[in-house]
Amino acid sequence: MGWNSWDCYGTTVTEDEVLGNAEFMACHLLAHGWDTVVVDIQWYEPTARAHGYNADAPLVLDAYGRQLPAPNRFPSAAGAAGFAPLARRVHDLGLRFGLHIMRGIPRRAVAARLPVLGTEFTADEIADTGSVCPWNPDNFGLDHDHPGAQAYYDSQVAQFAAWGVDFVKADDMLFPYHEREIAAYARAIERCGRPIELSLSPGTDVSLARLDHLREHATMWRVCDDLWDRWEDVEAQFARMARWAPWQGEGGWADADMLPLGRVGIRAERGEDRLSRLTRPEQISLLTLWLISRSPLMIGGDLPTSPPETIELLTNGEALAVLMHSTGNREVLREGDLVLWTARDTDGRTRYAAVFSLADRPRRFEVPLGSIGARPADRVRELWTRTGVAHDGRHLAVGLPAHGAALYRLAQDG
Repeated sequence: MGWNSWDCYGTTVTEDEVLGNAEFMACHLLAHGWDTVVVDIQWYEPTARAHGYNADAPLVLDAYGRQLPAPNRFPSAAGAAGFAPLARRVHDLGLRFGLHIMRGIPRRAVAARLPVLGTEFTADEIADTGSVCPWNPDNFGLDHDHPGAQAYYDSQVAQFAAWGVDFVKADDMLFPYHEREIAAYARAIERCGRPIELSLSPGTDVSLARLDHLREHATMWRVCDDLWDRWEDVEAQFARMARWAPWQGEGGWADADMLPLGRVGIRAERGEDRLSRLTRPEQISLLTLWLISRSPLMIGGDLPTSPPETIELLTNGEALAVLMHSTGNREVLREGDLVLWTARDTDGRTRYAAVFSLADRPRRFEVPLGSIGARPADRVRELWTRTGVAHDGRHLAVGLPAHGAALYRLAQDG
């Protein structure tokens, strides 16, 4: 659970903006489980801009072809300090520090034939120049038949560990599925001497057949392309998370992507400065699906300038308990506009249910109690409104706005 700079700042986030979000998180969200701050893509690009990438960007690299924070955006990184000062300030707030990195090695390092730390190899010898990201021009892939490829990842991750990095979001790993790159990066983390969580992206067309490999090498992995503040993006996640939810657990987590909530688009890849275009019922549906499918949660909006109503949703402890204390999470029905999910609390007594409407207008559903695992004598509480709900012992009457959802806790009397 944390914050990521992508949805609000794209490639352009600055040190002050990262600290502003970290301080807000520590003050308002840490007590509810939000504990990680992630600097997304191109923190090493001094000329980064909104709405795209610069060709042949002047990336800041060290003598061994490893990315360094651009000092014009991260002043504390000057003098080869890297992210160590910023990570220290984030840690002092009781939070964890994370960063984004692209698969492979910078093309500029290859062109300059920079040495690979600890070896006699150079960047041009270990690069796979035929392996390129289709949407970002910064890097080449690595040739993992060459021993210098692993040495490069080892040196890069060792530098991250020295800075105090706790979380790495490695991008361009899953579409297509770069099996050897993933294994090499995980190996570098194992060797770095510091616990670092590995998150893999972007997730387009990632197959459940990869589950064992993903669990072996990563903490979490995306199951979609970038998700934005559009209902069609949210609706597409129902099928994906129904597929992945039964496999969620400590062995690894399918990630439904960032929460495009609050103030987004300030200097982002998509759209202009705005509050999330999702309606409040759509925001509740998004959060309900992420919680009951036990997806990792990464806030995409700028926290200090997001409305209080957004922060209220993100700090609803009763709803967050579903994420933290549930098991057996699964979709149990999808017919027409109605979607039902159920789960059990780890206490062995309490159960949870989610009712979603995919309809474009308000709808009223008469949900049989048995369809959500409820019993006639159960007490029912809706967790977003924090209110008890009456039922007739056979059905639960659920009135929902367009694209709305309700999240219930079910408990026996006594």
